[in-house]
Amino acid sequence: MKHHAWVREFPISITVTDREGKIIEMNAKSAKTFEKDGGLKLIGTNVLDCHPEKAQVKLRDIMNNRKTNVYTIEKAGIKKLVLPGALV
Repeated sequence: MKHHAWVREFPISITVTDREGKIIEMNAKSAKTFEKDGGLKLIGTNVLDCHPEKAQVKLRDIMNNRKTNVYTIEKAGIKKLVLPGALV
């Protein structure tokens, strides 16, 4: 996959997976966000492995049916917009 500087440095966390959930790309913000979990070493692992069963079921449905699911969460006082789903 060709890497573009603007994607690497975009100030939001971007983690890209294949249809099975294998992480295939992370930008710098994503690597920093998940550095305690391995950062860029997460590339090649499955995003489903770090979610509880209930979330895995929902993520599989999103990936298999190419759905979009937008929601917000708050962690450590920081509000986050999460957009899992098939964009392509």
